[in-house]
Amino acid sequence: MIATSGMETVEHEVLIQPPAGWVPVNLHEVWEYRELLYFLTWRDIKVRYKQTMIGAAWAIIQPFCMMVVFSLFFGHLAKIPSDGIPYPIFVYCALLPWQLFAHALGESSNSLVANERLITKVYFPRLVIPIAAVCGGLVDFAISFVVLLGLMAYYGVVPGVAIVTLPLFVVLAVLTALAVGLWLSALNVQYRDVRYTLGFLTQFWLFATPVAYPSSLVPEPWRPLYGLNPMAGVVEGFRWALLGKTESPGILLGVSTAVVLLVLIGGLHYFTRMEEAFADLV
Repeated sequence: MIATSGMETVEHEVLIQPPAGWVPVNLHEVWEYRELLYFLTWRDIKVRYKQTMIGAAWAIIQPFCMMVVFSLFFGHLAKIPSDGIPYPIFVYCALLPWQLFAHALGESSNSLVANERLITKVYFPRLVIPIAAVCGGLVDFAISFVVLLGLMAYYGVVPGVAIVTLPLFVVLAVLTALAVGLWLSALNVQYRDVRYTLGFLTQFWLFATPVAYPSSLVPEPWRPLYGLNPMAGVVEGFRWALLGKTESPGILLGVSTAVVLLVLIGGLHYFTRMEEAFADLV
């Protein structure tokens, strides 16, 4: 930089460096682009069922078929307990938040790479992309939830007052997918190995989550450690809120919630720190 003062010319050197340490997350900017978030979410929903024969019915078929398979092998053959609840509704109630999480995790992890042209051509807060990918799964969740209501009516399951907490567990499932998706989406831009490991990670996570079995099988002293899997708290919370016969998740839910918040905060800062390099690396 050159500055002129009277007859003297003074030169100043300006050193431009990338930000060090924690980078502030500008959530206000994301709110300013809320219309873009809406259109990206709606685009993802339309693209998913474009040129399909049965359309949104896939949102029902997938968890229903998994319920049948789990009920046959785990409920009928393996005789896994279900806390006194009919096994089909026991497992389907857990599959709903799991499917929401698994779909949102897969879509958000690949969202930046899938939107390469958009990222390299126009500026907007990149955080909008994985958020839109996560929000798109809520439509499938709402559709498949109707089937759960039918199963509850068929088996005569009446929820108690705990059902008012159900939206909180939906939010927790979405935040879990977003928290992990922020890390994986940013890593996927640099290392394309992420998409190859995502399938294995999801399968392993499924069996580490009490979907096909109750968390009551885990010894009581191990419950806090088991809560390090945030989806354990989400699944048990769903069963407690809807079926009314399971015990309150208690400390399991508390540990899971704390883990989600820590991973989400770290993911937001890591994503923001890497954001400036996305256009060059993607």
